[in-house]
Formats: sequence, structure tokens, C-alpha cells
Amino acid sequence: MQFLKRSLSLRQISTYVLAIILGAVLAVGTLQVSPSQAEPAPDSIRANLSKLVTQKPSAASAAIGSSSFVTAAVNRVGSAVVRIDTERTITHRSYDPFLEDPFFRRFFGDGFPQQLPPEQLRGLGSGFIIDKSGLVLTNAHVVDKADKVTVRLKDGRTFEGKVQGADEVTDLALVKINAGSDLPVAPLGSSHDVQVGDWAIAVGNPLGLDNTVTLGIVSTLRRSSAQVGIANKRLDFIQTDAAINPGNSGGPLLNAQGEVIGINTAIRGDAMGIGFAIPIDKAKVIAQQLERGEKVAHPFLGVGMEDLTPEIARQINANPNSPIQLPSVHGVLVAQVIPNSPAAAAGIRPGDVILQVDGQPITKSEDLLNIVESSRIGQTLQIRVQRGDSTQQVSIRTAQLQDAA
Repeated sequence: MQFLKRSLSLRQISTYVLAIILGAVLAVGTLQVSPSQAEPAPDSIRANLSKLVTQKPSAASAAIGSSSFVTAAVNRVGSAVVRIDTERTITHRSYDPFLEDPFFRRFFGDGFPQQLPPEQLRGLGSGFIIDKSGLVLTNAHVVDKADKVTVRLKDGRTFEGKVQGADEVTDLALVKINAGSDLPVAPLGSSHDVQVGDWAIAVGNPLGLDNTVTLGIVSTLRRSSAQVGIANKRLDFIQTDAAINPGNSGGPLLNAQGEVIGINTAIRGDAMGIGFAIPIDKAKVIAQQLERGEKVAHPFLGVGMEDLTPEIARQINANPNSPIQLPSVHGVLVAQVIPNSPAAAAGIRPGDVILQVDGQPITKSEDLLNIVESSRIGQTLQIRVQRGDSTQQVSIRTAQLQDAA
């Protein structure tokens, strides 16, 4: 009972204190209201409502009701984005050493099938129209070895496509469709003007989900193909976090103005939100060569390379099982020399360190690749290499990559 009385007394005290505080607040609030801030009369309320109805909406309210820049960009290019379906027939030969054994066949004859039924492989990708004549730009891997190419427009029309040309090294291909002259064309921008942090809009048909749009930013520029994990390509990619999935390959990457700045090409399977696009400036040059039916030139030397720093050299030299001792320099270590290549003909050896090409310092593999790629087929390059404790000048004449391969 003492406890209950005490609790009740505390509750009453709290109620009184709260009432006093509220009264004080209301009193202060009333004192601070000036005549101009008093509650408006009903006529004033009606006048204010009339003014609100007739005045123009603010910029903020207008923005809420208007379309976003993404919508405007997609509307500008969306009808030029196409879906590319491919078919390829593969014939399998059934080979089993047991069935091929003469002793076995002597008893069982030739009644066993030596060839399995043909298999139809179907592929899916994206592309975009770059000319009213029906030229479609896409990835080479989308149409690689395809027996049949079908191009489907956003409006539902389908056309048979013919591969005008393809370049595996840059993973670009040009497909031609005959659809008259009323085709929509995607506006091409310039990847030279792209900066890290710019908006990036990916359009395509990921996983067969046609006309899909994703938004992100440009994460970085000039990401080398070696860093991406496809060392057999010669590209510096635009990296983006806009969602790219299988089926997006060959589709456009847009800027905020709806201009194509890249071609969605690759993703990292061990990551999320990391995609790569071929810069459109590179694609423009290759597309012109493919349209003319030309073979795209890719000079090469024929060496496998690794970046070398003094720290890496010291680690290798400290290993008692290392077959070579390397100089503590910045350069490119020749890890492999391809037989019958220009480097092999010039006497380049594994363990050589490339320091300069035509007087330009070489500190990483990308430096050497860029110089070689920008050279001409048959051009002689002056290579300064360090072999052991000595340096020497070697002349290498470049060759066409596909021919050498």
C-alpha cells in the first residue's frame, strides 16, 4: 500500500509539472505572435488559395512531373538498338577407342553410330544501327561462327543479317541488313570527351529481356584488356558500374545526352557492378575498315610480357631456384618468345628486359602494346633491351598478328 500511494503521488506530480510546462509554452507562443502573424480571416484564405491555383509551378515541382534525362537519352537512341539472334550447327563425331578397335569391330561389325545428330547452338546479343543503309555494329563474339544471324528491331520487324566483317582482336563486327532506308540510327558521341564520374546508360537485351535499360557512372577509363582478364584483345576499356549481363554484349553505352560512347562487351564473373565497354572512337575506325572489306591491321612482335620493377627483380633474384638473375630496373620482362615470330627472328630471348622502343621509355606492358599497335605492318622498331649486365639495341620488324598466329 505504501508503494501504491507513493507511485500515485509521483504520477500526480508528473502530471502537474507537465501541465505547468505546457501552459508556459503556450503563453510564450501567444505573446510572440504579432498582429501580422495572426490567423487569417476566411476571405484571406480564399484569396490565397486562388493565388496558389493561378500561379505557375516552381522549378522543383515541374521537375517532379517531367521526364528524367535517362528517359530523354533512351528515347533518342532506343529504337536503333537491336536484338541479334544467332544459330550455329555443330556436327559431333562419336569416337570411342573401344568401338574403333579392329578386334571389337570384327565381332560386332559397323552397326554402331559413328556420328551423333547435329546440334543447334543458339546465341543472343545486342547491337545498334549506325547507318540508314542497315549497318549494325556489335561484338565479334556475338556473331562468331554463326550460320544464321537474325536482327530484330524494337518495333518487332526481323531481318536476316549478313556479317560484313569482324575483327576478333578488338571484338568488333559489322552486320548488314536490307530494310530499306527508314531505319533509326543511333547518334555516335566521342569517347575522348568521357570523364570518370559521368553518367553511363546501358541499353540492350540482357538474358533475353529485351529493351532493358540500366544506369550507372563511368568508373574509370583506359582499363587495359590484360587487367580485365582477356589478354588476347588489344583494347583500353571504359569501366562502368551500370549493370551489364549476358545478352548486353554489342549494345550501346550512352552518355547523359543519349550519344553512344561505348559498346558493352565484357563483365567480371567474380564481381558485381563491374562492366567494360569498347570506346566508340576506336569502334568508328574499325567499323569503317570492316565496311570497306579491309583486314584490320594489328602489328605484333611475338613476346609474352610481365611488368618488371626493382622490387620484383629482387624477389626473383632472392629465390635460390630462379633460373635467371634480373636487373633491378623498371621495364618489361620477356617471359616467352613465340616461335617464328618477329621477336624470335630478331634474337630476343626469355629473360631480356625491354627498356625502350624508338627512344621511348617502357615501364609497363601497356606502354609496349600501345607503341606496337600504333605502328605499321612491316615497320622496323628499335628495341633497347638489357640482357644480364649489358644493354643492346635490337631491330624488330613487325608482322600482322593473325598471319603470325
